[in-house]
Amino acid sequence: MAAKRKRATAISVPALILENLGFISFLGVLALLYIGNAHYAEYNVRRIQELESDIKEKRWLYMSLQSENMYNGLRSEVVDQVRPAGLRLHRGKPKKIYAPVAK
Repeated sequence: MAAKRKRATAISVPALILENLGFISFLGVLALLYIGNAHYAEYNVRRIQELESDIKEKRWLYMSLQSENMYNGLRSEVVDQVRPAGLRLHRGKPKKIYAPVAK
């Protein structure tokens, strides 16, 4: 004859929850950490994108200023800029200035 199985006693849901309250709390804390980590990661991604666009803008500004500075540093540009002040390009040898040495 087949052995009779014992019928499992029905455990009520509230009793099951109370028995496993520690584990359920642990799962809740893990869920909160997971959600918090996802929000923090999204925040970091947005911040990185803002910083990348800021870096692109500053790099563009730097290159623009560097190009302008190199153009203004050309000899012909310097001559044109100082001409209104009455300065001119000297074509001869430089003059030596001697000063007595104080002892």
